[in-house]
Amino acid sequence: MSTIDIHAYHEMGREDAHNAAEELSRDLANKFSIDYRWEGDSIHFQRPGVHGEILVNDGELRIKAYLGFMLMMLKNPIEQECVRYLREHFGCTFEQV
Repeated sequence: MSTIDIHAYHEMGREDAHNAAEELSRDLANKFSIDYRWEGDSIHFQRPGVHGEILVNDGELRIKAYLGFMLMMLKNPIEQECVRYLREHFGCTFEQV
């Protein structure tokens, strides 16, 4: 199993950050048949071959995704797409762990 762990910083208010995270989740659900649900400030997502969480806090986001064997080869493109999306839609700066 391969892990994506992205720590990002944003300057949005809490409500705007939640709305942007919801938009991201909806987009992923439509494109990749990913199921997701909110639990407090976290979005939990899953589909065969991947599961994880997006934590939305004041001033920061944390994405942790666990990729199964079939998606391990796509780790870098998936990670790059997440960074691009967060930079464009949240105005994030990043600390990649």
